[in-house]
Formats: sequence, C-alpha cells, structure tokens
Amino acid sequence: MARSRRLVLSPPDDVWALLADGRRYGEWVTGTRAVLAVDPDWPGVGARLRVRVGAGPLSLEDTVVVRICEPGRRLELEARAEPFGAARIAMRLLPWGGHTLFTLDWHPLRGPGTRMHGLPVDYLVAVRNGMMLTKFARIAVGETRG
Repeated sequence: MARSRRLVLSPPDDVWALLADGRRYGEWVTGTRAVLAVDPDWPGVGARLRVRVGAGPLSLEDTVVVRICEPGRRLELEARAEPFGAARIAMRLLPWGGHTLFTLDWHPLRGPGTRMHGLPVDYLVAVRNGMMLTKFARIAVGETRG
C-alpha cells in the first residue's frame, strides 16, 4: 500500500466540497484527461465516474465507483482500468487547527498491479499521489482564499 499525507490549509468543509465534486476529479487526479460522466448521486455509495486516463499517446476509459462515503470525513473508491485491473483509493480528512490533514492510501485489488505490488511500485505511486495531493491543496487553498 502507498500512503501519502498533506496538510491542506483550508477548512475540512472546503476540502470535502472539492473532493465530493465528481466533475472536478480531472483537475487534481494525475493522469485523468477528462471526466466523461458523473452519476447524479456522486459521491454516494455505488455512484460512478467515467473518466479517460492516460499518459503520452496512450489512453483508456476508467470507471471509478464509490465504495464508502462518510461525508466530510472519508471517501473510498475503486478505480477500474481494464485490462490493467483495479485499485482501492481511500481518502480521509482530519480537522487540524482550522485546516485539514488529507490522507490518501492506494492499494491494488486485482490485475498486474497485485503482482508488482511492493517497494518500487509503492514508491512510484506515493510520489504520484504526493504530487496529486499538492495539486489538490493548491486548488482548495485558492478557493478558500478566493
């Protein structure tokens, strides 16, 4: 499992508002090229996002399904990118002195990622997720101040 943390200098309600807006997923999730569809009850349990992901000239459609939602505190997703498998993405928000500690855990569920799981892959995912949380924090802080 790759774990990343970031102190976001915004209150938890503002951080949750950005996290819970499925249309904005592509603004902060590294590798997302476009959000193609968002279920109207996002981020309710079972709701889905359909996104296009990729790097360089390669892209594919991905489905993201909400598995656990505790508004304002916790969101757990299953990201599926066939034929590459699926991963669990668990996000938790903790109030921290008027700001928010954002924790993101990533773990492969099935597919090739489960066989490659370990220190090198977890390190690369942690770097990617750290960059993603930095981008998320910039957006959230900009909106809090805006």
